[in-house]
Amino acid sequence: MKGGNPVGWFEIYVQDMERAKKFYEALFDVKLQKLNSPVIEMWAFPGNQNSYGTPGSLVKVQGAPSGGLGTLVYFMVDDCAREEAKAAKLGGKIHRPKLGIGEYGFVSLVLDTEGNMVGLHSMK
Repeated sequence: MKGGNPVGWFEIYVQDMERAKKFYEALFDVKLQKLNSPVIEMWAFPGNQNSYGTPGSLVKVQGAPSGGLGTLVYFMVDDCAREEAKAAKLGGKIHRPKLGIGEYGFVSLVLDTEGNMVGLHSMK
């Protein structure tokens, strides 16, 4: 690992790409961008390689089920409570409501429409 943040990319595996795209685009008010891959269907979250954070994508690939709990990705948001409520309205589920983690802010855990758990992190 050379300098910077230890994670350089993330992938969220999905079974129904259109449903997953709608969920994340509406949850975070973003437009996902199709990546050119001959074998794997991938839609990337907007990102900037020269700023804080890690880019990543939704991925649909044969033999890779969604819903595993081996890795947890946290998305930076303005207020966990707002996005967790939005996730529930979009067909997801709140797994753990907004929780204070001291000087490090707040976190929530939600399940998306594909059964994947993702974290939300905010400072307020």
